[in-house]
Amino acid sequence: MTVPAKPQSQQLKVLDDLSIHYCELGPADGYPVMFLQGSGPGASGWLNFRYNAYAFAEAGYRAIIPDLPGFGDSDKPDTDYTLDFFVSAVMGMADQLDLPRFALVGNSLGGAISLGLALQHPQRVSHLILMGCGGLEDQITYFQTMPGIQAMTKVPLDSPDFTPAYLKEVLQLIVYDPGFITDELIEERFRVLKTQNSSVFKRMVIPNLTDQLARITQPILGFWGGQDRFCPVSGAEKIVTHCPDAQMITLSRCGHWAMIEHADLFNQRSIEFLESNPV
Repeated sequence: MTVPAKPQSQQLKVLDDLSIHYCELGPADGYPVMFLQGSGPGASGWLNFRYNAYAFAEAGYRAIIPDLPGFGDSDKPDTDYTLDFFVSAVMGMADQLDLPRFALVGNSLGGAISLGLALQHPQRVSHLILMGCGGLEDQITYFQTMPGIQAMTKVPLDSPDFTPAYLKEVLQLIVYDPGFITDELIEERFRVLKTQNSSVFKRMVIPNLTDQLARITQPILGFWGGQDRFCPVSGAEKIVTHCPDAQMITLSRCGHWAMIEHADLFNQRSIEFLESNPV
């Protein structure tokens, strides 16, 4: 798969003095779609969505891809990485960019943040596209039952044992086909990993939002891999059971990265979903 070129990075300040790096594609007057990445060692917005952003831009959308705080090239404060902290940072970014309403695309942690944004700021969020969404189990369930989470947190980020070879082992658990974990991806994620604050995992607290899902009235499109080792596929059933306007695509031969492992399908169905649910 050809690796798309990353647009020039930009930055802005939120929450007083927190620097957020982001990139944009598509027309400035296009309807804004903000892409929120998953967590994990060395994660960044562009690495999560580089096979998707151009398709949205070519369809006329303004694709905005930030690095969440604690990840990518954004600031990595020594703080509690709570859901409210992430929601406030993303809303601060939306305010700075003057986005009165926007759609959200969220993978894993980014999915949980998307749910949090829809719950806390329903008038600002128009659509949700979720992949392997977090925030649908108690935290202990993820740590005790999901082998990807266990591997990701077993070795501290700042340990000399967290080598590129170990990073490759962790990332291969994310996908069904390990061929997606290229040397280029390992190199870039290890570059980011070396700058990360271990607090981003040790002090991350994301609540179980299942009992609040019925309050989310925005249209939802979800994708879930049958071989997801990070977020159990039972989350797909929770969303379509509790949310009043949700549809879910579950995929065999797919892990935690539906938007990468099945990029063409993801892009086509997501754009169709946005077009069929006009603002």
